[in-house]
Amino acid sequence: MRYIAHIRESDHENQWVDVHLRGVQRLAELFGAKLDIVHITGLAGLLHDMGKLTSAFLNYITQAVLHPEKPVQRGSVDHSTAGGKMLYQFCHTGKIEREKGLLAEIVGNAIISHHSYLHDYLDPNLDSPYLRRVRDKEDISDFERSIALFFEQVMPEQEFLHYVELAAQELKRFFELPSSFSMELKCMFLTKFVFSALIDADRTDTRRFEEKAYDEEEDGKCRNELFQNYYSKLMDEIQRFSQKGDSESDINKLRSAMSEQCDAFADNPSGIYTLSIPTGGGKTLASLRYALKHAIARCKKRIIYVLPYTTIIEQNAAEVRRILDDEAHILEHHSNVIEEVQDDEADDGLVNIQQKLKLAKDNWDSPVVFTTMVQFLNAFYAKGSRNIRRLHNICESVVVFDEVQKVPVSCVALFNQALNFLKDYGRSSLVLCTATQPALDFVKHRLHINPEAEMISDLSQVINAFKRVEIMDEATKEPFTNETLTAFIADRLETKRSLLIILNTKSVVKDLYQLLQGSLDTAVYHLSTSMCAYHRKQILAEIRDRLKNQEKLVCISTPLIEAGVDVSFECVIRSLSGLDSIAQAAGRCNRHGEDPLQQVYVIDHAQENLVHLQEVRKGKEITRQMLVDLRHKETAHGGHLLSVAAMQYYFQRFYQEVEPLLEFNIKELRLRMTDLLFASPQDNRYFQEYCQNKPPRPPIFLVNSYRTAAEYFEVIDNRSISVVVPYGEGKDIIAALNGAERIEDFGRLLRKAQQFTVNLFPYEVEELDNNGGLATCLDGQMRVLKEGAYNDEYGVNVNNDSWGGGFFS
Repeated sequence: MRYIAHIRESDHENQWVDVHLRGVQRLAELFGAKLDIVHITGLAGLLHDMGKLTSAFLNYITQAVLHPEKPVQRGSVDHSTAGGKMLYQFCHTGKIEREKGLLAEIVGNAIISHHSYLHDYLDPNLDSPYLRRVRDKEDISDFERSIALFFEQVMPEQEFLHYVELAAQELKRFFELPSSFSMELKCMFLTKFVFSALIDADRTDTRRFEEKAYDEEEDGKCRNELFQNYYSKLMDEIQRFSQKGDSESDINKLRSAMSEQCDAFADNPSGIYTLSIPTGGGKTLASLRYALKHAIARCKKRIIYVLPYTTIIEQNAAEVRRILDDEAHILEHHSNVIEEVQDDEADDGLVNIQQKLKLAKDNWDSPVVFTTMVQFLNAFYAKGSRNIRRLHNICESVVVFDEVQKVPVSCVALFNQALNFLKDYGRSSLVLCTATQPALDFVKHRLHINPEAEMISDLSQVINAFKRVEIMDEATKEPFTNETLTAFIADRLETKRSLLIILNTKSVVKDLYQLLQGSLDTAVYHLSTSMCAYHRKQILAEIRDRLKNQEKLVCISTPLIEAGVDVSFECVIRSLSGLDSIAQAAGRCNRHGEDPLQQVYVIDHAQENLVHLQEVRKGKEITRQMLVDLRHKETAHGGHLLSVAAMQYYFQRFYQEVEPLLEFNIKELRLRMTDLLFASPQDNRYFQEYCQNKPPRPPIFLVNSYRTAAEYFEVIDNRSISVVVPYGEGKDIIAALNGAERIEDFGRLLRKAQQFTVNLFPYEVEELDNNGGLATCLDGQMRVLKEGAYNDEYGVNVNNDSWGGGFFS
């Protein structure tokens, strides 16, 4: 008698449990090879659905298919505990060998969690959810019988015991690798990697069965041939550029020299390096040149660009796509369009919309990926299985962090340790790419940057050679309001053709835009994160056309424009903020050296409310003091705000000021995220309290709280919520998603929907809910704006009173 893992929706074909377990094992081994832990990840794949080898599950799944008129209670049969419990019994009872005990905890946690998220070993209630499942849970159907069936139908007992022995040996070798990591850090990242490999292997095998996609290419080989082809196309582009008429200008010669240095640097071993090309120096192509050549030399599987804003994703991805002449292999991943509903036993072999969304290909297995800092950090630390599914694919990669200074303060320690793991264990090369390098090796959980890490030589001379602007200090004078700023802008327009104003808050940007529209006889544009990515892309295209045609214009924007957006204005006005933001804003002025020297005015705006923008407020205070220093002494901070000395001083001072925030404080628990994730037993509050209140110590090696940490993790305060907006093609995508049936269609449409997505704060969602501006799709898993809640000028309108048709009326 054979047991069923899944029943295909289209033809009711069965996928047998033994076939599924072996298929997931094979894929998990493939993924585990990145860390030389093929038997550890393979063991997770082999046991994850062992609980389906029961009459209870067989009856449950066949009843659901044969009698759809009598819906079963989804998740009523626990099939994910059995594999973890079996491993616990074999490796964690009697006389326990340390490696096998840890193996049971690491792999067992991944198995019991594969429909939700990793369990806590110890939680805030001084309980062990892990032990509750693998040791204490009694109501597991036919448990002993399922073990016997596993040995009979999947893997003979002696072969299994040998496999476990090989996994334990791999674990021992992993722990012995040279690293500065504590045991708790090693175990945390290893557990998350195993979990990632299992989730992706399980969903990939299930999707292939559902779609009959048996001939798919495996992701286990080098992509040297493809990357070599890309490199040749990039060099052709560089050659074409060198033959242009202005290629001999000083700036273009300097850009070319820095690009050559990146090419030569690619021969270095894998590690963490810095690329500090000044703004407008050609970072994107220079970093791509390094990444492709290094990927070829070191057999990396993919190149991942991590950027702070979706705005730059579209721009950079479009440029790279054009140069490499490839649409199929370059993935843009902006945000998670749908909500992830945690349901511990939801994957029960029956296919519904929720299951199709889970199975949709969303694992960053493309050769080139563009994504955001939020999505990168979510892969390591956020709750749910969709995010962490991508983690294993960040290993054996070249990861370029564009505008790395935008790492949120609260995530600095977590970001640094993720990169240290990728360097020490994940065989990845990490490039910190920015004109304003943050002092990430200056903090407590420091980044282990390689010695001689900088790719560009004589950096101070390069910065001086790139000087195209002068910083004009208006910030230490009288503060501005939007009314006085309007007059100041009008004065500048007497002599300047194009003007960019960057302010710190959306509300002040919108108010100034409305004020300028009524008072200026010139084109005025508005940009903010209230607009979806596609909308901003269209506005930026109009702006670039006007700049190219030397037409008069004014653009008012939030800081989204200052990180990597390729535009060049004659004059920039920047509201006082951190020095890195001032420098990035300066990069939008006279970007290509069109004029000998142009002005960037730094002002203090009295109407900006920075109460909830603590990092901006701290940065503003430090920059203001540096401006005062320069007023009193011309040679202070290297003589100007954009010097290497000024930037080093600023970031070291900034991290000193915000030091208590760097480890992600959790106010509700009075703990830091780092305490939950990788504190040693002697520093772990829950462990110490357990030993005092419930002696002796808990019978487990690991005592950290992975699920609790994930529940509290959010890259940005007040966790934002993604909504799809009915702007342009967004309407058609929403309609198509509502009618989609195939998993492949869901994956394709969800990727397209990212460009028509806006992230809202909970209070904005509540207001839209109250005034009828919000609808849901896909069984409530995707939020959609109604037409009245989106404005063609400002983007999201929480009042839901914009003109519009009746898409959801």
